[in-house]
Amino acid sequence: MPRKTMSRRQAIQLSVSAGIAVAAGARRSWAVDYTEPVPEAEDLTAYLRDAQVQVRWNNMPLTVYRAHPSQKYPYFYPLNGLASGTSLTTESALPYPHHRGLWLGCDPVNGGNYWADDGLKSGHIESTALEVGNASGRSAEILNRCRWVREGAPSPFSDEREFTVAILNDRVWVIDAKIKLHANEDVEIAKAKHSLFAIRAASDISCPYGGTLMNSEGGEGAKGTYGKEATWCGFHGERAGRPGVVEGIAVMTHPDNPWKPIWFTRDYGHLSPSPFNFLDAPWRLGNGESIELKYRVALHVGTPKEADLDGVYRLWLEPAT
Repeated sequence: MPRKTMSRRQAIQLSVSAGIAVAAGARRSWAVDYTEPVPEAEDLTAYLRDAQVQVRWNNMPLTVYRAHPSQKYPYFYPLNGLASGTSLTTESALPYPHHRGLWLGCDPVNGGNYWADDGLKSGHIESTALEVGNASGRSAEILNRCRWVREGAPSPFSDEREFTVAILNDRVWVIDAKIKLHANEDVEIAKAKHSLFAIRAASDISCPYGGTLMNSEGGEGAKGTYGKEATWCGFHGERAGRPGVVEGIAVMTHPDNPWKPIWFTRDYGHLSPSPFNFLDAPWRLGNGESIELKYRVALHVGTPKEADLDGVYRLWLEPAT
């Protein structure tokens, strides 16, 4: 019987069909169908993708560090409570919808605005490098480099950020922040309430909705905490939709920081260990000089006393062994 020859069209069709079959087989072999949680999902895990780091605890969302270049500044949101699984901060709320969870910013800095959401032209903090550092067991590091930029003006600051997310116990998890600010020119910051390390608490734990603003000295509300010295300050309260579940978030300031631990607070949910609103004269940093800042953010189940925030603060100050 004479042997049949294959046309060019038939050969191409056969080749394409074979390629699709191989690709499909490769996909099937790669997409393993897991019937149980994988071991690597246990404990604290960190995942870097699309200019953000997602942190999980036992495969449940804990927080996300968001550093996309389209943003005014990098920030953490959400920051979920261990008991409720819902965020103790808000990403946007009135009367200041530009407040984003947990962030670093400032206005004014050499005429630029690195705080409010009025567009990037007035100034923004641009992430230039983002990576996950050591991550194992109960802690994970997030490393970030940023440059403060403004259209038509020199960059006043560059910064290096090291965040360590850690589970301390079944009631408390923390973010330890080490931030180095480097002046790229002579920097002047006039009296400013919009400044530096800050949080915007979720509305259900803020004062207008039944929450409590409290500091380490026992002061309550803005009247008892604004302009006062304290080692920590935070909000706590019963969570919306979680009857009987009390959670809170507190910011702690380290004694090595270059200013007294004076607090800017608002009952509606904003607080910052910022000195600039209480200055008698503009603060200055010379070109080429740097300062280092250390903060601990503690997210806790129960009241500050039940979570032993004073003990959490003392533990933070203990030298590493």
